Amino acid sequence: MRRVKATGVLMTLGGLVLLVVVVARVGVLEIAADVRQVGWGLIAIIAMGGLRFLLRALAWRLCLEPPHTLSVADAFAAVICGDAIGNLTPLGPLVGEPAKAAFVRRRVALGPAVTALAIENVLYTLSAAAMIAAGMIALLARFQLDPAIRGIGELAVGGTIGLFAAALWLLWRQPALISRALGAAPRLRGQADRMRALEAQIYTFASRHTRALPALAAAEIGFHALGVAEVYLTLWLLNAPASLLTAFLFESANRLITVVFKFVPLRLGVDEAGTAAFARIVGLAAKTGLSVGIVRKVRVIFWAAAGALLLVREGLSLRTPPLPPLTEDQIERG
Repeated sequence: MRRVKATGVLMTLGGLVLLVVVVARVGVLEIAADVRQVGWGLIAIIAMGGLRFLLRALAWRLCLEPPHTLSVADAFAAVICGDAIGNLTPLGPLVGEPAKAAFVRRRVALGPAVTALAIENVLYTLSAAAMIAAGMIALLARFQLDPAIRGIGELAVGGTIGLFAAALWLLWRQPALISRALGAAPRLRGQADRMRALEAQIYTFASRHTRALPALAAAEIGFHALGVAEVYLTLWLLNAPASLLTAFLFESANRLITVVFKFVPLRLGVDEAGTAAFARIVGLAAKTGLSVGIVRKVRVIFWAAAGALLLVREGLSLRTPPLPPLTEDQIERG
């Protein structure tokens, strides 16, 4: 744990240094003027962030096995808390996702909550991969890129194709990969049967809940669409050239940065530096990209603070939530 905390401190300091360097190069006064220009529009941007959390919460509820259920308010609060922990700690989703189940532990059984979270995260991962691939394809088709940037884009597209091919193979063959790996380790063999039951729940979800699939797809697509709308609104408020294509490209690049640097607390520095560099690629000023990244960071900090307050009220902390191991019966009931 001390090593994790030390790593988190080093990552945060490194990100802070990177942020200071980027802001100093672009100009502190110019960036401050841009942020002031956004003005009351920041409220709309923060509200869009809340709507995105709401869509993830609704998707999670749809993945719960009947008769288990969870109120929209409880699911929404849990998603905010999980995102806060994931953003504020270097362990990212390894801590943030269990935190959601810990938050609702008094409202829904642990097994169904964790199973539904696993299924929703699989769907979200596939949708994010599709978003990244579509953005990279559009970028490669519309812009003249340096060989290094083009290589990154082609790698992202290839990785996404590989991810979807692997997903189709898993759904077809339904191999018990994780449970077999656990069974090979003497100390973890007791968890193998439980993990095998969880894998079966994930593999068969689509065939058992065909009616829920359109709503789930709409929730995940809506999450990304709101991200595009947020970038478009930010660019418009900054009086920068705004188009749906530009906003879409920015959001797909943001998804890629989020995936790659998820373990950097708040993605401090890397998010802002990444959007500044990407702005130049699509023909905008680096100042505009940096301002977009800083406005986004204000939204992230707002919701992280809200999640932290909810965690305190619930009696949890920013440390890994104390979840007991799942029993096979809990998973099967999920």
